[in-house]
Amino acid sequence: MAMLVVPNFWNRSPIVRGSAFASRLRAWAEQGVEMFLHGHSHRDDVEHASRLDRLKARHLTAGEGEFLGLSHVEATIRIEMGRRLLEDVTGVAITGFVAPAWLYGKGAKAALADAEIAMAEDHWRVWDPARDATLAFSPVVTWATRTPGRMASSLAVAEVARRMPFFRVMRIGVHPGDCGEPQVMDSISETVATMRRSRQVSRYADLQADAACAS
Repeated sequence: MAMLVVPNFWNRSPIVRGSAFASRLRAWAEQGVEMFLHGHSHRDDVEHASRLDRLKARHLTAGEGEFLGLSHVEATIRIEMGRRLLEDVTGVAITGFVAPAWLYGKGAKAALADAEIAMAEDHWRVWDPARDATLAFSPVVTWATRTPGRMASSLAVAEVARRMPFFRVMRIGVHPGDCGEPQVMDSISETVATMRRSRQVSRYADLQADAACAS
């Protein structure tokens, strides 16, 4: 299992060193949970210049594509601040970085490469930003519970996606809010069970090991 950790969710919930939650994060890391930095605040506070980015910010997420419109400098600052905090709290190096809503702008991608972040992911692939090398073409099955319509559509997509035989690597993404919906929890359980019948449960680190062996 991997966890995507936001250092200061919407600038309202900072992770405080020495707090009970910080201790839980360290315990999970010590148990082997891979820790990904998941943005800094998760909130998109940028006025987007391009029409395409405005469409992405409006329709692909509810104001949470934090790293879609950041400059190289600002993205670098937020990545480094978050990495220092998370590594200090957990006592281990972060496994990688995942942008909120899986939305990356040019500034974010350049900052990830400069920071030598080992791994990043979006909806369709996992890659090494420093080398610009794809580690896996891998769709992610995820759920949305913000509205009844989104939940119904995500349940339908999960029903189809978990049976797709085309991809060697598949990912399952669960948000905390999903766990309060019985229908979604049933879908998650069925998705995990279905995929386990034809695939091996693995760690993100295994993708890096596979890439190293292949090279």
